[in-house]
Amino acid sequence: MKVKTLFSVAFMLLAAVGFFAWVGKLHAQELPVIEAELGFAPRVTPPLNRNYEARVIVRLESTEFRGELSKGVEYDFWGYNGHVPGPFVRVREGDTIEFHFKNSETSKNTHTVDFHSMTGPCGAACILMTEPGKESVVQAKAINPGLYVYHCAAPPIPVHIANGLYGLILVEPKEGLTKVDREYYVMQSEFYTEGSIGAQGLAAFSSQKGMDENPTYVVFNGKVAALSGDGALQAKVGETVRLFVGNIGPNLVSSFHVIGEIFDRVYREGSLLDPNRNVQTTLIPAGAASTVEFKIEVPGDFTLVDHSIFRINKGALGTLHVEGPENPEILNKIQ
Repeated sequence: MKVKTLFSVAFMLLAAVGFFAWVGKLHAQELPVIEAELGFAPRVTPPLNRNYEARVIVRLESTEFRGELSKGVEYDFWGYNGHVPGPFVRVREGDTIEFHFKNSETSKNTHTVDFHSMTGPCGAACILMTEPGKESVVQAKAINPGLYVYHCAAPPIPVHIANGLYGLILVEPKEGLTKVDREYYVMQSEFYTEGSIGAQGLAAFSSQKGMDENPTYVVFNGKVAALSGDGALQAKVGETVRLFVGNIGPNLVSSFHVIGEIFDRVYREGSLLDPNRNVQTTLIPAGAASTVEFKIEVPGDFTLVDHSIFRINKGALGTLHVEGPENPEILNKIQ
């Protein structure tokens, strides 16, 4: 039985390698080569503005580093390209993507990348399984336009996700997206630590809290207050804002809401077709992403929350700061 199981696993890995190798070679040599620009939350890379397919080189590197989770609280993160969340990747429908994945020589663990945007076994994770100090490369065709999550899928998968190895990849449709004034990258995630919220010093990962689905912190963009103060999102009255919102989980569903705004359009769960309109709060499952758009009519500070509202006490809170003239026709205090 053991031999059969090992044979089956080996066969699946070989099949996956063969599939991605075939897809990668398909027309790749004929295409212009572009080095992908990467954006780090909350910044996204600008629209592509091209009408042709390309071979796009995307470079990701897993790193393990200590950083700030909350004021006075440190955590040993695992992230891509030195950030949590990892970089925002923007490609075009029909592109051949050449992913170069390095695992830093300072890493203590094997890492990989599972792309929800890829068609094929393991989302390439079984091919990109990489030891510290090594590099793996895979090519794959971007078949489906949409907004997708990518994350580590090295075992134990929940631990690698919970520690920070995730990000978003946008596959723009061939015709592009409608023009807006501002675009931002927001990723919700949970951190499971020993001790209570706000306990000062180094917070150790708690596997038991993860199993119990009881996060110590629920945050936007990798830490408490990442989108507050100097990190607040910025806009002006009259502008249209597009938020690319991911929820990696690893456990909780997000009830994403911007207090004082109604989403003019919501593209749910990755799709960029047929938006829902006039949405107050949108559900984003763990391991999914949605795109929300809204025009701003009045100035002030608009609060981003997970409307499972006690989570604001765990850090799920951000600010969109809007400047511009008052608009008494829309909102006016009369007494």
